[in-house]
Amino acid sequence: MLQKFNPKNADILVYVQDGLYPRNEAKVSVFDSVVQGGDAVWEGVRIYKGSVFMLDRHLNRLLESAHAMAFENIPSKDEIANKLFATLNANQMYDDVHVRLTLTRGEKITSGMDPRLNSKGLNLIILPEWKPLVYDNTTGIKVITSSIRRNSPSMIDSKIHHNNLINNILAKLQANFANVDAALMLDNYGFAAELNGSNVFIVKDNVLITPFADACLHGITRGFVLELAKKTSIPHKEKNLSLTEIYNADEAFATGTWGELTPIKEIDGRAIMNKTGSNILSKINAAFDSNKSDYLTEIPKSVSL
Repeated sequence: MLQKFNPKNADILVYVQDGLYPRNEAKVSVFDSVVQGGDAVWEGVRIYKGSVFMLDRHLNRLLESAHAMAFENIPSKDEIANKLFATLNANQMYDDVHVRLTLTRGEKITSGMDPRLNSKGLNLIILPEWKPLVYDNTTGIKVITSSIRRNSPSMIDSKIHHNNLINNILAKLQANFANVDAALMLDNYGFAAELNGSNVFIVKDNVLITPFADACLHGITRGFVLELAKKTSIPHKEKNLSLTEIYNADEAFATGTWGELTPIKEIDGRAIMNKTGSNILSKINAAFDSNKSDYLTEIPKSVSL
């Protein structure tokens, strides 16, 4: 499903480094590391009814990614959270909102790759948008297998949630040209890793299965689904998944902050046929909705910049 411009986003205020700027004035320098080499880390968080979902986990991953990238003088979780709250308050955005948090290595004194050229401090960008879930989770999505492999830890470790997303974008281009919604990326052994923008699960013989988080991002929603499966006594495991196993799954779905839990109805032209009448996805969806409130951080209205 193609995302469209929402006119409500025309006048949003965006936080960039030192303050809030109207959308058309929110800029980064051409010398910023995110422009120079994609040298940045990011998180996407979702806002539900005045609260941020899984905020602590997202901030932990952001800061761990920044530490792995050897960023200096990384702001604290509280500092980032308060700037996020202030940005949301300034925009009066409290529901049906997606926020992209980006932390770049900052502006360089001259163009170049060397991080020692970054002497002006990190750049925090907080971009909130009115944005519904990216997919229609009632009808499901169609997927193809991409020829673009997901990074292995020997290349760029996917545990770093970095801004070097070229291989994911190339995979998404293949999906676009094939007129489907997303592309399944394999690891360098030919096993399923993840979709170009979300994690993947299947159900076979009433067992919930997802690939090992080796060549894929350890998604926040992915982890929550595994926790819910344990809590609701749904048999589950992580394993290497071949394409043949996915083709013959009883159920298949994607997970992510942008889409929550999205059914996969077709992959490489093969329909996902539920031969056993499995309803694990509906159970996980119900558990997701009933447990969501335990992981919401209320936005304090008193916080401002």
